[in-house]
Amino acid sequence: MKFLQKDETLCIQCHACESTCAQAFFKSDDRTKSSIKIFDDPGERNEIINVCNQCGECISICPELAIYRAKNGVVMIDKKKCVGCLMCVGFCPTLSMRIHKDFLEPFKCIACGQCAKQCPTKAIEIKHID
Repeated sequence: MKFLQKDETLCIQCHACESTCAQAFFKSDDRTKSSIKIFDDPGERNEIINVCNQCGECISICPELAIYRAKNGVVMIDKKKCVGCLMCVGFCPTLSMRIHKDFLEPFKCIACGQCAKQCPTKAIEIKHID
């Protein structure tokens, strides 16, 4: 399984990960289009770094069967099947499903590791578990 491991004690809230994610997947400088969220005020959510942990809890809630676990363990959304009901967004136990006014479908981290490559303090790293 592939996922992002976070060490919030190392995060300096530079938002480089958010910018990289938005650029990698949406060719945009708009950080609200990032699958990772950095909170400047950790009291807001009791965490600084919010990202999907690939738990898969959202898979069973999707009425269209648009959410599935890929062979590498990453939870994916099939945009062709998704109807934008947003049930997964409301159901996500880590609140890591993202929505944006520019898109019908929600989106989430797919553990690509692009953000980890840009993190200057290694607060996030890509991990693999067999």
